[in-house]
Amino acid sequence: MDLRLPKPVPDQKLRRAEALDALDSVLPFNRRDFLAEILTDDDVATLRHLANEGIGENSLRALASDLGYLEAWCLAATGFALPWPAPEALLIKFVAHHLWDPVRREADPAHGMPEDVAVALKLAKLLRVDGPHAPATVRRRLSSWSTLTKWRGLKGKFNAPGLHGAIKLAVRASARPRGRKSKKAVTADILTALLKACAGDRLVDVRDRALLITAFASGGRRRSEISALRVEQIVEEEPVPTDPKAPHGEKLPCLSIRLGRTKTTQADSDAFVLLIGRPVRVLREWLERANISEGAVFRGIDRWGNLEKRALTPQAVNLILKRRIAEAGLDPQAFSAHGLRSGYLTETARRGIPLPEAMQQSQHHSVQQASNYYNDAERTLGRAARVII
Repeated sequence: MDLRLPKPVPDQKLRRAEALDALDSVLPFNRRDFLAEILTDDDVATLRHLANEGIGENSLRALASDLGYLEAWCLAATGFALPWPAPEALLIKFVAHHLWDPVRREADPAHGMPEDVAVALKLAKLLRVDGPHAPATVRRRLSSWSTLTKWRGLKGKFNAPGLHGAIKLAVRASARPRGRKSKKAVTADILTALLKACAGDRLVDVRDRALLITAFASGGRRRSEISALRVEQIVEEEPVPTDPKAPHGEKLPCLSIRLGRTKTTQADSDAFVLLIGRPVRVLREWLERANISEGAVFRGIDRWGNLEKRALTPQAVNLILKRRIAEAGLDPQAFSAHGLRSGYLTETARRGIPLPEAMQQSQHHSVQQASNYYNDAERTLGRAARVII
């Protein structure tokens, strides 16, 4: 990987690698050596400081990933390590390298990211697209850059009018449509097919049934929340009426899940969601069958069917869903774990459940954000586009 600067001497790289060992619960081990080569001593110190300050694991992992990319890009684009604070001109250069007009690129090869910069980033396995980046990705990396600048006690130029203008013009020029995290939503009918795909009696089948139905019924929990779920977060509640209009009639089992720290809630918040009825029974079956009474709820199972102590990773949750999608005869490329979240809100819309009630279970704080998850496919069934047919 040639990023124009001499590689760090072995002692420097080893020292940084050892410092990153303290973050081994957050950073993938196979990325440690790469980050030790790219990051500076100050970068590593900043990441360790953030970890000590209690920043969430997912947030720290994203910051470390973005920092590694930014350092590698700066080396390839300028021949120097990332300066702190970054001058406005460098921020605008970053935007120009990542948001550009493909049509203009055909006539002007110098438009957009220079070829030598793209090659260096691809060799480092940091660049996977040939066209302009998604505006959301560029904004997220700029946000990470700004956050890291502030944590160093510095003031950056991230609010400069010139940068905002450059972003606005670049987004308009790139004309890249926003893609969904999951092309298709995992709605109730899809979930039913998935549960049939794991209807066996093997331990892995029992786990996957519990994982999928819990993730969906609890409001479409994120894969990071499902992988991090612990028994201590699950609270037994009094049974609730099957029919709310008949409070003294048949009862259904009920559990609450205390969310703790998530993307939108803090660790000391009282946020919780409910499981009622069948999801409770399926989750209890898994915990009893696996003899889990504390610690991680959803754990790895080896090839011989033996339960492991380690919790599933967020990536494993996604792979489980895709595997069950394939077994159900559907296209794994069209679905991801995030489809459980969009699918839950899509299903509540289908059933006429008021959005505020659905948001209470999904724990969305923004009406606009929650509305965006309503699957566009539902629009083909509506009347708005059928005025003239």
